[in-house]
Amino acid sequence: MNKIMLIGNLTFDPELRVTPTGTSVCTFNIAVNRRFASQNGERQTDFFRIVAWRQLGENCAKYLTKGKKVFVSGELQVRTYEDKNGVQRTTVEVAADEIEFLSPRAQDNGATPYQTPNYQTSNYQTPNYQSQPNQSSNASAITQPPVVEMPDEFKDLDDDELPF
Repeated sequence: MNKIMLIGNLTFDPELRVTPTGTSVCTFNIAVNRRFASQNGERQTDFFRIVAWRQLGENCAKYLTKGKKVFVSGELQVRTYEDKNGVQRTTVEVAADEIEFLSPRAQDNGATPYQTPNYQTSNYQTPNYQSQPNQSSNASAITQPPVVEMPDEFKDLDDDELPF
């Protein structure tokens, strides 16, 4: 099985190209920090070249920029090519099957991270809660939702019995 999963930050803006047959291909590099420091206490970083094809590549080119954090899942590919000087070169790259954008969108427009977007609510109608006539004057005038009883088989569960 050839499967690799990485989380890292883009080292430059993605580069989108189109093959002669019209297929989109996007390439970019990510920097991935190793989990452990070296003997002298320095953190090591590995760099991976990522290749995303078709719609996945187009989305990467559209939404990713240098510094963004991504999750990449795919397979390692070893490729040989001839450079401009006629020298045979070998490269290892990740052919991405899945890419998830991990940086918050709010970083794109200067807003604070995780800020709720400003949706238009013109078609939203406020629920019509009926007041209960037999409530005391100190009680809330809005009807509270009914209390749902938990089934007996779930009442005495220990944390050790949960599957997660």
